[in-house]
Amino acid sequence: MPQTTAKSLYPSASTGRPSKIAIIGAGAVGTAVAYACAMRGDARSIVLQDINKPKVEAEALDIAHGIQFTPCGSVEGSDDVEIVAGADLVIVTAGAKQKPGQSRLELAGSTVNLMKKIVPNLQKVAPNAVFMFITNPVDVVTYVALKLMGLPRNQVFGSGTVLDTSRLRYLVSLETGVATQNIHAYVAGEHGDSEVALWSSAEIGNVPLAQWGPTLTGRTFDSELRKELATEVVQSAYKIIEGKGATNYAIGLSASNIAGAVLRDENRVLTVSSLLEDWEGISDVCMAAPTLVGRNGAGRVLNPPLTLAERDGLTASAQRLRQVARDLGF
Repeated sequence: MPQTTAKSLYPSASTGRPSKIAIIGAGAVGTAVAYACAMRGDARSIVLQDINKPKVEAEALDIAHGIQFTPCGSVEGSDDVEIVAGADLVIVTAGAKQKPGQSRLELAGSTVNLMKKIVPNLQKVAPNAVFMFITNPVDVVTYVALKLMGLPRNQVFGSGTVLDTSRLRYLVSLETGVATQNIHAYVAGEHGDSEVALWSSAEIGNVPLAQWGPTLTGRTFDSELRKELATEVVQSAYKIIEGKGATNYAIGLSASNIAGAVLRDENRVLTVSSLLEDWEGISDVCMAAPTLVGRNGAGRVLNPPLTLAERDGLTASAQRLRQVARDLGF
């Protein structure tokens, strides 16, 4: 595989050696994650692991052939779980494929059974890694993995609503003409149908969204427009799945963004899914909330101002996720 001799841009903070990302699953999502991480130079070494040996080797080789044009040092693929050894960050994308019209929670049973098989082997070869789960339903999968692994909550988290938050900011950007980087609005709760847009804390620059005034279309961010945008965020994945079979590019970029926050120890505020304990009265469930993400994984969970309706929505989302986990024996 192509190699370079330059030092890693992002050495592991814990060991001082070049950093390594392992991605489990070489499907549409896994390969998009690998490609995005390579393009951004999130780690010196990127490895893909999948039970389909010809496919995983081919996908890795295809990306590796373009390494000259990236900050990455090497990309490799294998069906052997040992390739994951020494990883600083393990990103799990393997799971059942969501079908058109199927909710993420309906995927739970088959995906959880898969996690029971693969998670112990991953922990065995990379016990000190930070583990990020993308596989849907990501909140339930993260909770199950945390229980199976017995690791501290910071070391095991899910991609949560980082993508949903990006979708929301994109829609607000279209309404206002303001760059998404200057829009500060979050989606919390389940990565799915019960997620909650936190409109009460949304800002453009430092201007509360409620005070923004008319949008490009002459509308204001009243309850009708907020509901319309929040619904579009929830439905967007279904539209994409119906049209092309899977969502992969945006989640690949989202995962790369989270990976960079971990391996660069950025302490960025991201809506990852981690175990909540007495957060807004919510405990014993993994779901998305604004969280500081750095080299140790999911850190402090922030408490943004919430309306009563938002708090009720988050409580209902937690109850929904907790019930699914209980039904699966966790």
